[in-house]
Amino acid sequence: MSTKDEVREFLVSRRANVTPRQVGLPDLGEERRVPGLRREEVALLAGVSLDYYTRLERGNIRGASESVLNAIARALLLNDVEREYLFDLARTAPAASRAPRREPVPQRVRTSVQRVLDNMAVPAIVHNANQDLVAANLLGRALYAPHFDTEGTPNIARFVFLDPRARDYYPDWPLARRTTAATMRLEAGRDPLNSELTALIGELSTRSPQFRQDWAGHDVHEHRTGVKSFRHPEVGLIEVAFDVFDMPGEAGLHIVTYSVPPGTGSADKFALLASWAATREAEHHPAGVTVERTPAND
Repeated sequence: MSTKDEVREFLVSRRANVTPRQVGLPDLGEERRVPGLRREEVALLAGVSLDYYTRLERGNIRGASESVLNAIARALLLNDVEREYLFDLARTAPAASRAPRREPVPQRVRTSVQRVLDNMAVPAIVHNANQDLVAANLLGRALYAPHFDTEGTPNIARFVFLDPRARDYYPDWPLARRTTAATMRLEAGRDPLNSELTALIGELSTRSPQFRQDWAGHDVHEHRTGVKSFRHPEVGLIEVAFDVFDMPGEAGLHIVTYSVPPGTGSADKFALLASWAATREAEHHPAGVTVERTPAND
């Protein structure tokens, strides 16, 4: 999908989600031909002309000022992540000049970063903008064992949408699907020249009806912190807190750590997970054998 098409469908979908009552417009009781707000109502709320807003909604967003974009975001009741996505679309919209160069998406971490991961006492993984799992520590590989038990580079999105084990691994599989699709849409808005992510979106659109359904929602999401649940095949249901950290000097790479409060049932499950991971590591890599820690070594 082109950036202009994405701008149009994103703004139309957000406009459809807002009722006149939510933004203080009078409900005159007349039958409305479109759900949510009309274009003229968005233009009124944002303080721009109808013709100008119409041009924006048709995808001609390049050059829109920060004040206009903020006004549109307020009119459509966008949350912080949706507002950031709108700004990303405006920033990356094509111009007449040649497209800017971009750096490739990182596929692995520095050796020093892997050492930091290996010395963490909690499960930790690293993923890139394409949802590839590019690194992990022992507990992280254990927690994400079904993901790493796949051919090629483990990829969160492919597992969520294409691997039948995902329905068991994620107790709330529909939520995991929607969150993954929304995160991918945010990353696609940040870097529309990411051909690997574009190819992944095309692959999932072809192979997964659930992805097509979730992608059509035009939601955007940024993972930062929260609570999620996994149903691990070896230790059962675990509820964990997660925190996401950007990696300085490694654009597009994110470290995700998982923790549990001490003395809880999930803490007991973490202890079982650590024991299982250590046993499996000893079986796969006997004492005296030095192995470089990468996802492929799981």
